Parts: sequence; structure tokens; C-alpha cells
Amino acid sequence: MTTLTPNARRITALGRFELTLLVRNRAALGVALMMPLLMVFVLRSSLSGVEGAAAVGEATLTGGIGMVLLLVVHMNLVSAYVARREELVLKRLRTGEARDLEILAGTALPAACLALGQIAVLAVAGALALDVRMPQNPLLLAAAVLAGLLLLAALSAVTSSFTRTVETAGLTTLPLFLATVLGSGLFAPTDSLPDLAASLCELLPLSGVMTLVRAGWSGGAEGADLLGAGLNALAWIVISVFAVQRWFRWEPRR
Repeated sequence: MTTLTPNARRITALGRFELTLLVRNRAALGVALMMPLLMVFVLRSSLSGVEGAAAVGEATLTGGIGMVLLLVVHMNLVSAYVARREELVLKRLRTGEARDLEILAGTALPAACLALGQIAVLAVAGALALDVRMPQNPLLLAAAVLAGLLLLAALSAVTSSFTRTVETAGLTTLPLFLATVLGSGLFAPTDSLPDLAASLCELLPLSGVMTLVRAGWSGGAEGADLLGAGLNALAWIVISVFAVQRWFRWEPRR
């Protein structure tokens, strides 16, 4: 029988606490669980009989993975961190045995698990319903998703530092959402943009992750592109972790 380390036990306990709060919100949980299936149903209806539907469906499914990361992880976690901070939960947890990283990881654990479940449903159900290929490089796709989870968990903690209330979380999460949807090629490739604009878009936080997601699903990416995308994701993770250590707020804003 596997024995959890004290660190893992504390993270798991905090994760169970957050999961309990999530389960109590039946409406939010229902929407979260049904979103991938609803997306697949809408796509199947809209792409039925369309020429090149398989390619469009494949691109849309990879974009859907990015949407799950943004909606389920980033937007949800910013609200969670702000709510726990304003309720003095984070401050009380710091007085116990749990370390700062364990508190942040435990808070993020349910959102990360929910996102992984949604992505798995989206990938399998979407591929079957839309008659598109299954991921060509599952290991690369899994690595890209895990990198996205880590990056967005860190970015969520940073964003919460500049968010006064749960109600304003919708505003503070909007810049990253729009930048990713419009500039990281979530649903439309950036190749059609002018060279300078495309180069700038490649530097956005989730551009590297989304490049790896598309390469993991479709395959055929060149080594240089994968290396650049990996370095982009790694650089933003390092920057975000540093920002969390420097600016994360554990006590309510006054």
C-alpha cells in the first residue's frame, strides 16, 4: 500500500476541502461537467456536411482544450484565491503546518483535476463524434496540458493579487482570456497575421502551450517550432512562479 508523504497528505486534504465547496455548488458543477459534451454536440451539428469538416473539427477540438484551461483553471482559480484570501482562510492556513506552495497547490487541485477530466472527455468524445483523428502524439499532448495547468495555476495566483473582490475577477481575468483567444491561435491560426504581429503573438503566455497542444494532436511540427514553444512555456512558468513569490497576497486588500 502506498503511503503519502506529509506534504502530499496536506495538499490532498486542502484539495478535498476545495472539492467539497465545488460539489456544493451544484449548478456550477453541472455546467462544468456538461460543457465538453455540449461543445461536441454543437460542433457535430454545425459541421455536418461541411467540406473539410474533419480539419475544422480537429482545429476546434484543440482550441476547446485551450478554452477548458482558461475557463476551468484560470477564471475559476482567480475567484477561489480571492475568496479564500478575503475570508481569511489563506491567512489561517499559513499559521498551521502547511507551506505556502502546499496551500496554493491544494487550492488548485480540484480545478486541475476537473480540467483534466473535461479535456479527456472532449478529446475522446470529440474525436468519435466528429470523425477526426485521435491525437497523433499523446505524450506531447499530455505534457502540453500539464504545462498549461501549471502555468495557469501560477498566473491565476498572480492575477488574484491584483483582484480586490470575487465580483471583479471577471474583469481581471479578461485580458489573458482575450489575448489567448485572439493572439495564441486558439481557433484561428496566426499565420495569416503580418510577420511582426505573428512574432509578437508567439510571445504571449499561452502561445507555446497551444503550439504544443496542436502538435500533439495533429503531429508534423518541426523540431525548431517545438523547441521554441517549449521554451516559451517554460519561460512563462518561471516568470509566473517568481511573480507569485514576489506579489501574491495572503491577507485581504484594504
